[in-house]
Amino acid sequence: MTQVALVTGSSRGIGLAAAEALAREGFAVAVNGPADDAELRAAVERIAALGVPVVAAPFDVTDIAGHDAALQRIEDALGPLTTLVNNAGVGVMQRGDLLDVSEASWDRCLTVNSKAMFFLSQAFARRLLARERPENLFHAIVNVTSSNAIAVAVQRSEYCASKAAAAMVSKALAVRLGPENIAVYDVQPGLIATEMTAPVIETYRQRAEEGLTLFPRVGQPADMGTIIASLASGRLPYTTGQAISADAGMLVPRF
Repeated sequence: MTQVALVTGSSRGIGLAAAEALAREGFAVAVNGPADDAELRAAVERIAALGVPVVAAPFDVTDIAGHDAALQRIEDALGPLTTLVNNAGVGVMQRGDLLDVSEASWDRCLTVNSKAMFFLSQAFARRLLARERPENLFHAIVNVTSSNAIAVAVQRSEYCASKAAAAMVSKALAVRLGPENIAVYDVQPGLIATEMTAPVIETYRQRAEEGLTLFPRVGQPADMGTIIASLASGRLPYTTGQAISADAGMLVPRF
């Protein structure tokens, strides 16, 4: 049997890098994104070129009632899931003063970045606990949150709140699923060059070079993919519940 991973939000950016890294580890991969999307089709082709089973999984992570059906379609195509990478996320609708944050932007961040992650993890975990699992296959949930789960970016306060909630969900899942031999990790990316950060990445690149990060560069999606695949493959044995600060040391306390 092989390991089978669903990576949400994997048609581009960190999610696509994670899907590629998992494929290189031999995982079968379900690539998630919007239906009838050119990026999703291209992502599936990139994963297929790596020689592993792959399927498009075009479902909306915020459709809580549709989670179980989406997971069933993936398992019908690839076999029993062993791994869930919760990567899908959104930024704020508009950067600005915390006092001007709209209810719509708050609800969007919390719905996608924490609520959807919680309930998809719940559906995934229920599925795993309902069946016998081969002991030689590592089972894990890897959540992609943010360094903003810890550090405030006041112009994106609702995003920070959603990622802090997601980080706590990761801890709660680890406590619940540890006795079932299902590992849970929280990867907290820092300054990563993606489509989402494109409008501001040059500013952050300059700040990184000036010392904001201990390694004087911004990160790449491939960096995150390597971390995620390492965790999902069980290469950090006897660990669960960890928050991985994938931020080049940005949040290390210093004088």
